[in-house]
Amino acid sequence: MQITFKLYATLTDYLPAEAEKHAIKLDVPDTATAYQIIDQFKVPREMTQLVLLNGVYLHPEQRNSNIIREGDTLAVWPPVAGG
Repeated sequence: MQITFKLYATLTDYLPAEAEKHAIKLDVPDTATAYQIIDQFKVPREMTQLVLLNGVYLHPEQRNSNIIREGDTLAVWPPVAGG
């Protein structure tokens, strides 16, 4: 199945060169989980503060569940700091 994978802020460094606008289309198995996709790009899990599936927050315990479907968008942001 095909999904869109997006990385934001400092995480964009983990995307391949062919990524456009911080996103890449991926073919993933029907059994793929959010963490499997994140791990495929070697993004450290501790850097995945905000993980959204189609704009809906995935709690850490949901990130190992097989809930990704054809056409979904998985977006990941690192921890945010500032003041």
